[in-house]
Amino acid sequence: MTPITQLSQLDLNANYSYADYLTWQLEETVELIKGKIMAMSPAPNVKHQSISRNMLVEIANHLHKKPCKVFHAPFDVKLYDSRKSQLTDREVFSVVQPDLCVICDKSKLTVQGCDGAPDWIIEVLSLGNSKKELHLKFELYQENGVSEYWMVHPYEQTVYQFVLNHEDKYQLHAMYAGDDIATPYLFPELKIDLADVFAE
Repeated sequence: MTPITQLSQLDLNANYSYADYLTWQLEETVELIKGKIMAMSPAPNVKHQSISRNMLVEIANHLHKKPCKVFHAPFDVKLYDSRKSQLTDREVFSVVQPDLCVICDKSKLTVQGCDGAPDWIIEVLSLGNSKKELHLKFELYQENGVSEYWMVHPYEQTVYQFVLNHEDKYQLHAMYAGDDIATPYLFPELKIDLADVFAE
């Protein structure tokens, strides 16, 4: 079988599983959302990387020697209906690489990444993110039980904080901007100074 090394070898209209994804040897970074290939934006720019790093440092320092752990991309997160038991790679059709994610259940950690929904996902948006991509990920994280989801807009210097309600639907819990202090719903004792996060 010919190794898959280029995106052009794949049918972008076909459905693929995580088992297929593991066989690919692509130079491009891709994600799977409900079986469909989503090419990620080109390599993140300095602003994106700086914000992601600054948030990572704040969260990692807070979680040091605590049960929950923070991970950063590249890091595979397999997502599926949280009411189902663990599935085989052939049965999983969504795998994403969030910029940052916090996982409190150690049993979800595998050699490859995370098997199931993280507790908290942070995505630092890029100029290349399409509305379709944003909508698909929002729905995917909501459907699969990611308790808290932050969308960080680097150029507007804003953070939208979504939290699952008792009906398992995201509600906008807070919107932070500029030099606000952002507080995760899951970790209310963690205070993130956005002036530091957005600092060049």
